[in-house]
Amino acid sequence: MKQFKLFFLFLSMLSMPGIITAETKTLKVDTKNSNIAWVGKKIAGQHNGSLSLSDGKVIVSNQKLAGGEFTIDLNSLSCEDLTDEGYNKKLIGVIKSKDFFDIINFPTATVKINKVEKYTATEDKYKVIADVTIKGITNPVTFDAFFSAKDNKYSGNAAIVIDRTKWDIKYGSASFFDNIGDRAIKDEIELNVSLKTN
Repeated sequence: MKQFKLFFLFLSMLSMPGIITAETKTLKVDTKNSNIAWVGKKIAGQHNGSLSLSDGKVIVSNQKLAGGEFTIDLNSLSCEDLTDEGYNKKLIGVIKSKDFFDIINFPTATVKINKVEKYTATEDKYKVIADVTIKGITNPVTFDAFFSAKDNKYSGNAAIVIDRTKWDIKYGSASFFDNIGDRAIKDEIELNVSLKTN
């Protein structure tokens, strides 16, 4: 009997003014207005382009980022700095080939947020730990993200740097191949994510 009384007392406390319960909701990503800008660097320069999300969801708790899962459409990969159509097509072909992303066998990559920590109570800045899966290989990645609400919609951005060799992408890497000189491609790929929800 005492346990029932304590239970009803707890329920009544939750309904009292000033007692706030966690409100958790899952929001669909607006894939048309979200994008990823990529940068790949080499000894003699760099290339940049974009990628699209094919699907995604964000978990929000009390208007704060709590989790999420996203699918990247690797077939959407484009290069924006090469104006020569032939060179552009050649570069995209290499990146989509088996030596790089092997898009025929692995047309998507995924990011799954496992842990989120807010830096301060007033900032919209978070430390995020996520699993990134590319070519069927999953590795943890830690990065900073900014996430905020406006007019009942959420937006966020993050700069993610991955070491491509951890996902068995060793093409042109000086870490694995000798005597490639200024043809070496750096192991790090920069991904600048801009995210919006519906």
